[in-house]
Amino acid sequence: MPRIPSLPVLSLLVGASLWGVVWYPYRQLGAAGLDGAWSSALTYGVALAVGSAIFPGHWRDVRRAPWACLAMGFAIGWSNLAYVIGVLEGEVMRVLLLFYLAPLWTVPLAHVLLGERLDLRGGMVMAIAVAGAAVMLWHPEIGVPWPGSRAEWLGVAAGFLFALGNVLVRSLPQLRDTTKSLAIWAGVTAASVLYLPWSPTTTQAAMDVAAVSWGIWVPVGFALLAMSLALQFGLSRVPANRAIVILLFELVVAAIASYWLTGERLRMQDWIGGSLIVTASLASGFRKPG
Repeated sequence: MPRIPSLPVLSLLVGASLWGVVWYPYRQLGAAGLDGAWSSALTYGVALAVGSAIFPGHWRDVRRAPWACLAMGFAIGWSNLAYVIGVLEGEVMRVLLLFYLAPLWTVPLAHVLLGERLDLRGGMVMAIAVAGAAVMLWHPEIGVPWPGSRAEWLGVAAGFLFALGNVLVRSLPQLRDTTKSLAIWAGVTAASVLYLPWSPTTTQAAMDVAAVSWGIWVPVGFALLAMSLALQFGLSRVPANRAIVILLFELVVAAIASYWLTGERLRMQDWIGGSLIVTASLASGFRKPG
């Protein structure tokens, strides 16, 4: 008789699946006239408002580590904003795979910020991730691996900031998962608002579009809230080596969705480079016992 997945595993699968398709409503908002900054501010603003109403007392936990919470929230906040703008401007899977370079940045960041030892496994993870990025970003015309568009730069930046945020999360074991989620929602909302002066959409135009597209961004806000809580619930209860394998399901969902919804196709070098990056992500989840 097949084994029924546990609730934490199902939570991770649901969170990964939602993250693998959430780019599509953002593209719909973009087509309607809301750029990445405005759509992020609105959707994460909904998640922040509803989350604060559900967990009002959890903001008190932030006082236990206010500066670390602020740094973590802003790091993941800018990461999410960079990712949203990246998938609006570029190919979903290329941006997502470059985002998954996070293990490359996690190893040195954990060494500097948490004092974790740089071991052979960490070095191998970095080497595999660098190889994958080099294959994906190789441009024969210039002879070097380099991001070829702003969207690709945003994918790389999103992965670095996400790694920074996750390292900072590990330095906050005293905080509840819901408190960390509140800090992240606030961080994305704040980053989006701070970026608005550089937004190509005027405030009046954004408000006009928001008034007629609320049927998209309000449900997305609730989906982001549910996705964050599901991921936090699963990550706190599933061993890291199992969690990273489950979370890679996001790539499967995103690949199928981007093909069927937008007709995007990956080049052979993207498949090869992406496979190396996924291998690095898998390797980063396996830790020595003890």
